[in-house]
Amino acid sequence: MTVSERVAAGRAETGEQLCPYRLVLEHVTSRWGVLVLAELLERSYRFSELRRAIGRAVDRNVSEKMLTQTLQTLERDGLVHRDARPVIPPRVDYSLTPLGREAAEQVRALTLWTEARMADVEKARKAYDEARASAARAQSMSS
Repeated sequence: MTVSERVAAGRAETGEQLCPYRLVLEHVTSRWGVLVLAELLERSYRFSELRRAIGRAVDRNVSEKMLTQTLQTLERDGLVHRDARPVIPPRVDYSLTPLGREAAEQVRALTLWTEARMADVEKARKAYDEARASAARAQSMSS
C-alpha cells in the first residue's frame, strides 16, 4: 500500500494508532511546528531565545503555552531533543534529533519551493478568480 493510499484509508479512521501519518504531518507542518523546525535547523536554542527567534521570523510572538505544546509534541515524535541541565538557574536547551533534522530539511525544501514558485501560484490564483467571476457574471445574465 502506498503512502497516499494509507493516508486516504486513514481519513475514515480516527485515533493516533489508526492514522499516525496524518498526525505526524500535522505536527511537522503546523504553523508553529514549521517555525520551530526551521529555527532549530540552524542551531540549538534555549526556550526564550527560540521564542524570540520565531517572533522575529513571523513578526508576531508565539505564546509560551503554544511553544511549549509544540516543543512537547515534536519531542514526543522524536524530532526535538530537550536537554535540561541541573544548574542554577536551570538551563534547558532544545535541538533537533537526527530524525528532526531530516524533517526540518524537508520542510525547508518545501519553503524554498514555495518562495521560488510564489509568482506562479499568484498567477494561477488570479486566473482562477477571473474565470470564476466571469462564470458568475455569465450565470447572473442568463438568470
